[in-house]
Amino acid sequence: MSKRTKSFVYNLIGFALFFIPLQALLIRFSNLSGIWVPMTAFVIGTILAPKFQAVRTKDGEKLFMKWLFIKGVKEVN
Repeated sequence: MSKRTKSFVYNLIGFALFFIPLQALLIRFSNLSGIWVPMTAFVIGTILAPKFQAVRTKDGEKLFMKWLFIKGVKEVN
């Protein structure tokens, strides 16, 4: 699997791990209804989820991660 594909899959999984529970919590504990529940979960999930990116360097393609709760950018193997 290429690094670009891995970054896409990691982004999808990271977002889903925040979006699905957030949506359930918003349905249970807020007065939001209709389209506002998934829209709010989407915005919060987008902010909280880690971001992965494949970058071509002189050493080859590498995968990097940036997250709100970790300082700086980390290389992922």
